[in-house]
Amino acid sequence: QVQLVESGGGLVQAGGSLRLSCVASARSLKNYAVAWFRQAPGKEREYVGGISWSGSTIWYADSVKGRFIISRDNSKDTVYLQMNSLKSEDTAVYYCATTDHSLPGSHDGYYSDWGQGTQVTVSS
Repeated sequence: QVQLVESGGGLVQAGGSLRLSCVASARSLKNYAVAWFRQAPGKEREYVGGISWSGSTIWYADSVKGRFIISRDNSKDTVYLQMNSLKSEDTAVYYCATTDHSLPGSHDGYYSDWGQGTQVTVSS
């Protein structure tokens, strides 16, 4: 089973930036799509975006398009979520997830392995 670990969360003021990282143990991420999801208190888990194994296909939710950037460095076996122009409504626990497929999907059932999440809090 793949174990994913997110890092980089924290407290930031509105308008600020954070970069989250996702690394895996027990299996490389290199050949598989990875997605980011988030869950705010009292809300359902929400798809943020996903990236294909090569990085050539990247999808974003409308709520983050133009502000967030997903990238990956397969030489470091790491996937990133760069979050810019953060808003209070971005406050959530952020999760990375991976699948056996090479292309990303937007449904959480598409992903078999999940990290424990990292808290992002945006103060207004």
